[in-house]
Amino acid sequence: MPVPVIAILDIGKTNKKCLLFNEQYEVVFEQSQLLNETLDEDGEVCEDIIALTKWALESIQYVIDHTDFDIKAINFSAYGASFMYVDKDGNPLTPLYNYLKGYPEKLQLAFEEKYNKEGDFYIHTASPKLGSLNSGLQLYRFKQEQPELFEKVTAIMHLPQYISFLFTKYAATDITSIGCHTALWDYKKQTYHEWVIQEGMDQYLAKITASNLTKNANFNHKHIHVGIGLHDSSAALIPYLKYFQEPFILISTGTWCISLNPFNDTPLTHHQLENDCLCYMGYTGKPVKAARLFAGYEHEQVIVKLAKHFNKPLDYYKSILFDFSLINQSNLGDLDTVIPVGVNPSSFSTKDLNNYAHYDAAYHDFILDIIKQQYFSTSLILNQEIKTIFVDGGFSNNAIYMSLLAYVFPSLQIFAALLPQSSSRGAAMVIHEAWNTKALPTSLISLKAYQAIKP
Repeated sequence: MPVPVIAILDIGKTNKKCLLFNEQYEVVFEQSQLLNETLDEDGEVCEDIIALTKWALESIQYVIDHTDFDIKAINFSAYGASFMYVDKDGNPLTPLYNYLKGYPEKLQLAFEEKYNKEGDFYIHTASPKLGSLNSGLQLYRFKQEQPELFEKVTAIMHLPQYISFLFTKYAATDITSIGCHTALWDYKKQTYHEWVIQEGMDQYLAKITASNLTKNANFNHKHIHVGIGLHDSSAALIPYLKYFQEPFILISTGTWCISLNPFNDTPLTHHQLENDCLCYMGYTGKPVKAARLFAGYEHEQVIVKLAKHFNKPLDYYKSILFDFSLINQSNLGDLDTVIPVGVNPSSFSTKDLNNYAHYDAAYHDFILDIIKQQYFSTSLILNQEIKTIFVDGGFSNNAIYMSLLAYVFPSLQIFAALLPQSSSRGAAMVIHEAWNTKALPTSLISLKAYQAIKP
């Protein structure tokens, strides 16, 4: 008998995944795909939207044709800060521009002269100044630089909603995508910022739609519930909000280490903004205060340098056990000192590897430098109600990182959380009632506690 499942397309910058979850939220099917990038009209690297569209449609058709599964619903989790512009026939008008694409300084200054005269624009939109990563500024650029093409736009959607649109032809805007460092949303007024209205962008941005809405789509005479999609970081938080009622911080680790606090609703300060804090938006429309650190990226660079210098395999670090005697006590320093965070590398980047007796000592010192940054970053959004920190993603499997995190936060409960595919599961859970006849399983997230070390 075919197994009832939900299909999730999880679209990362690198990996694209198609996953099927059964009613117990177990993965029963998974396929991954790497897609080649293409170039936009300026010769800049970007996602190939044609290849991505083909992959999305073919992946869903493949699992629908799979006789072992009964597809009840489909939803989407995708990276943010990326817009698609469609014409009256629903066809894309532009490439899917890369959010890392450089932003013209003159255009940025012109925008700020018009809309940031009081100096509070980035406070109100809860977005650090990030150029193209402020996806709202991508809209402004498109209108200014390509006005004739912009006149053909009938709907603007973030990437997760565009992928949903491919299946339903329903244009939607999801609050989790609007609220993620887009410079579109006024967190104080809980509506679009006035610049969006003055520039007339609101008439093109698709209708704001509840995150749990589904539309019926017909696949070979089979009706399937299709969600509108979510921003991946916000989707990853959903399982934790479903299972834990007591206030917590989730440190989601990967290329970025993002500390997410759904229980801190105080307005962002200039100090927080200057240190790469921002607000995400939860799937219920509640702000989620966040602090970002580029530590996963630095880790990828450093392990290459260490392997080469000490003549070790690239993954040698995985075999190292935590040893407090290898911690450089003089490097502990004052944890309350302001440390450059965000995209800034740790102090390890300036250290001479010849000063370390062996790989293990160097790696311990590197992780300590990362933890000092992590302490500063997470502390920016920490409030008194928080008693617990969960860590998921790559660093949750790193005993040195986890042990030192417990050391610098001795009064908090520190847990490594094992929840693979958290973004995909979050996207499935948000439309649970539309496809699943069973209650949520009670033990989906595995936890491993780490205690503060006593040297």
